[in-house]
Amino acid sequence: MDVEKTEKIKELASLIKRSGSTVFFGGAGVSTESGVKDYRSEDGLYKTVKEYGVSPEVILSHDFLCEHPDIFYDFYYKFFLQSAPLPNMAHKVLAMLEERGMLDAVITQNIDGLHQSAGSKKVYELHGTTERYYCNKCGAPFSRCDVVRLKGKVPHCALCGGIVRPEVVLYGEGLPDATVRGAVGAISSCELLIIGGTSLAVYPAAGFIEYFRGQSIVLINMQETPYDSYASLIFRDKIGEVFSEVIKLI
Repeated sequence: MDVEKTEKIKELASLIKRSGSTVFFGGAGVSTESGVKDYRSEDGLYKTVKEYGVSPEVILSHDFLCEHPDIFYDFYYKFFLQSAPLPNMAHKVLAMLEERGMLDAVITQNIDGLHQSAGSKKVYELHGTTERYYCNKCGAPFSRCDVVRLKGKVPHCALCGGIVRPEVVLYGEGLPDATVRGAVGAISSCELLIIGGTSLAVYPAAGFIEYFRGQSIVLINMQETPYDSYASLIFRDKIGEVFSEVIKLI
């Protein structure tokens, strides 16, 4: 590890130890290290245009689910349910920090549930989760297992026959009010905001950063973001690698 990166690692560890309130805001880059595909990467889900003739945004929309549930679930099963990814070092370190009282909350744009799998308790899932399901007609709850065992077939409610859908915010739907309030409250009241694995280009989630009124913003992302000028510390590295070194100093 070069001297500059070593010093930045030390500075981040120091910021976390001194902060009275720290929040982590993460995007797809947090989970790609677990093998989860990124919509916008070169080998991501945009390749599905060739197979389905439409973009992932169209398939993963409320209207498409209602009109073409068979295609929706064929796509959804292939990309979200065929394998169960495991938490990586970034997820694990964030859970450790929360357990030690050094992290107040995780705000994530991801829907894979990996933060909870790693042990995080206070997680605001802006876009919902692939771990829970419910009937679109009567609201009856269903589990991931109920849907996985159908292997891409459309799941129907045993009570009313309605289509079972994931508790995910589909395109064309608004973010959950309670989740938004919790996330905004956490960001607006923290001293240190660590942002990782996100281009901060997806709205409305990226706009949440504007509510920050604390002392320091740390950015960990492989590419530049529109908020780089607001950060006191920037890493162009994988989040898991950064956190693996930081936790050694805390």
